[in-house]
Amino acid sequence: MSSVSKPTKVCFVTIGATASFDALIQACFQPDFIVALAAANYTDLLVQYGRDGQRLFEELSSRQELKSIVTRGFDFNSKGLGEEMRAAKGTKEKGRESAEGVVLSHAGSGSILDALRIGVPLIVVPNPSLLDDHQTELAEALQEQGYVVHGRLRWVPSTFAFLILLIGRSNLPAAIAESEELRKRQQAWPPINSGVHRRAQGLAGIMDEEMGFLD
Repeated sequence: MSSVSKPTKVCFVTIGATASFDALIQACFQPDFIVALAAANYTDLLVQYGRDGQRLFEELSSRQELKSIVTRGFDFNSKGLGEEMRAAKGTKEKGRESAEGVVLSHAGSGSILDALRIGVPLIVVPNPSLLDDHQTELAEALQEQGYVVHGRLRWVPSTFAFLILLIGRSNLPAAIAESEELRKRQQAWPPINSGVHRRAQGLAGIMDEEMGFLD
């Protein structure tokens, strides 16, 4: 009797091209987050860890408890992240079936817009190390209008192997479950600017203000 393998389902994590975001990488390797991925039938965790994150990624991904999830990582793709986001979107192509997954992104406008255009469920995680609160405002506005799930981290000092880190304690396990619900009701991007959708004009304004985070 032939066995049927389950479709690939990708969680793609991106921190962008400029600022480090070790807390997000760390949070994505916490046992409760891995359990949440497995519970939602994820098979792959793909991490864009940035120019300074390789050492941390390799140390975290070597953990034994991650064997249920295939982990891969890279620093950045100069051609853009469209291919990785489409992998998270999934495909029904013959001989290459994969289920729709999720993009878990820093709150950079460029990354957010790319994911919204592709139509993949998106969890937006503001970087709590930044001095201003614009990223949090953006994530809150996008969640309020039904486009994303707002992921949250808080900083907690901790020592891990050879590194002293500020670990991101997070709502990300719950955000994975919320993204499954978002998948069922996700709105199309760009928004329709007519009738009841005219309130999306406010969202466009917020995005314009945030275009400084274009990585």
